[in-house]
Amino acid sequence: MAFISFPTSKDIYIEVDGRRLATAQSYKAKSTRESRYVEAFGSAEPVGTVGGRIRHVLELVRVIVSPASDVDFFSLEDFNVVIVRPDGKIIYSGCQWSAIGEDAPLGDLVYESLTLVARSRMEVRA
Repeated sequence: MAFISFPTSKDIYIEVDGRRLATAQSYKAKSTRESRYVEAFGSAEPVGTVGGRIRHVLELVRVIVSPASDVDFFSLEDFNVVIVRPDGKIIYSGCQWSAIGEDAPLGDLVYESLTLVARSRMEVRA
């Protein structure tokens, strides 16, 4: 009998120069590509498609700053987001933030959410 394992995120963190600055409880990632049709004169249908720029947008939810780091998210530039999975990890590099939000329920910790764009995405298999 074969077992099917579904990849889950075990660890989501922000790093700069190999140092973990913060962890996140969850994330959403969306990659889009600017694709277009190749038209031929007199043809009713496109003759092909051409891929364009790829854009990666991530949303990190319930971000908690590591106790050893004193990070200011507003000054963060060119950082990495690493998502560890059982079969390897995904590294989004060259990240810049585009939105920062805070959530502070009464008597609870302050959590931040980050929306960011990444220059590139790389999968590393274990």
